Amino acid sequence: MLDGHFRKRLDPWLDRAGRSFAARGIGANAVTITGFLIGLAAAVAIVLDAYVWGFILIGVSRMCDGLDGAVARATQKTDFGGFLDIVLDFAFYGLIPFAFILADPYENGLAGGLLLLSFYVNGASFLAFSIMAEKRGLATDIRGVKSLYFTTGLAEATETIAVFLAFCLFPQWFSEIAVIFALVCFYTALSRIMLARASFKGETRA
Repeated sequence: MLDGHFRKRLDPWLDRAGRSFAARGIGANAVTITGFLIGLAAAVAIVLDAYVWGFILIGVSRMCDGLDGAVARATQKTDFGGFLDIVLDFAFYGLIPFAFILADPYENGLAGGLLLLSFYVNGASFLAFSIMAEKRGLATDIRGVKSLYFTTGLAEATETIAVFLAFCLFPQWFSEIAVIFALVCFYTALSRIMLARASFKGETRA
């Protein structure tokens, strides 16, 4: 929901940084992988109860996630780069709740599992919509130029990152925050299903 609002303000800064990285020979895929590895370090910090470090590393990791697209725009966008970005993004989004489950399985296990389920359903609705949109030759730049067709929703990257940072600030409230955000993700998936029903109705499969 908030991604578009933040993109308008961050994109000029990211594009300048992306051109600078590209001029130094740093590729978009290297930035994508670096961002994921920093996210992995954030997960390790969370498991070790180092929540301040988890907070910082999550922020740096997601800065890399925004920067890799800017580097790609300054050099050359590739299908593999877009694929790698999506896969490692989904891996990161699963890692952080899993880290909180490992940190305290008794307190966080049930809520963390529900959150991961909601991510799974929401991610499936996003990717399935993108596949069908690609099949129909649809395109959108509502979230900037992307490798896949992006649909908007109540739970997007900005909201997810904010929730992850809130987990680090208030780890004792992980379960409550996780359950609320899981419901938001389920609602987002449901709204995307309704959008797909309206958008793809009347088409027979070949």
